[in-house]
Amino acid sequence: MQINRRDFLSLASSGITALTISGLTGACNSTTTHSTTKGIQAVAFDAFPIFDPRPIFGLVKKLYPSVGSQFASLWRTKIFGYTWLRVSGAQYRDFWGCIEDALIYTARDLKVELTDTNKTRLMNAFLQIKAWPDVKNALQQMKDRGIKLGFLSNMTEKMLHAGIRNSGLEGYFDHVISTDRAKTFKPDKRAYQLGVDAFALPKENIAFTAFAGWDAAGAKWFGYPTVWVNRLNFSAEELGGQPDRTGRDLSVLLNFLTENKSVK
Repeated sequence: MQINRRDFLSLASSGITALTISGLTGACNSTTTHSTTKGIQAVAFDAFPIFDPRPIFGLVKKLYPSVGSQFASLWRTKIFGYTWLRVSGAQYRDFWGCIEDALIYTARDLKVELTDTNKTRLMNAFLQIKAWPDVKNALQQMKDRGIKLGFLSNMTEKMLHAGIRNSGLEGYFDHVISTDRAKTFKPDKRAYQLGVDAFALPKENIAFTAFAGWDAAGAKWFGYPTVWVNRLNFSAEELGGQPDRTGRDLSVLLNFLTENKSVK
């Protein structure tokens, strides 16, 4: 599958947007698992249903007030555009590296000075992320129900563990999975397969919880029951693969788990 320049210039949805790359890689071999239970037994989270990214882009607007909104939007777009381009071109660079490259490009394109100090502050903002207010209580409810929890994110493990520490969420997650393990990014099937391998469950028993519409579509393409926690009220993507449930906070996931509780 070839991706042309026009495809990437069409990136939308607040800069965190979608591009079908499922054809870029061959079908992955599913882990063979056998379960005596039905229903949802585990939840795999993208990073941002748990961590609030708004302070990162608020800092952009503080440092570059004349072009803040444009800077934030372009930076977000280029981050994910670079992940997909690198997967399609077999030129992997981890998520931290893609963030840095996208930041340098954005400053150059907007003709603003990216000083070493500003670059460090903006990059380190990703290591200072904290959880949304409803997260800890929701995670505790899931743990009380015996649900296994894990991250399945493009973020590096260092970034994910930083967010866990910042938020006081140590002990809640059974797995902290970065797609870096497979040297790829979502929505590549190999990225979603990491959740199946870690939980050792059929994908039908793992609820994937997405922040972006493109990730919700990718998870459905893969075969996960999918909940889209659309915290920033993004427009729905036109990609097929509609999520099973959509809501603005983790209450939608808790309700979905109640409806699909594990039974013997």
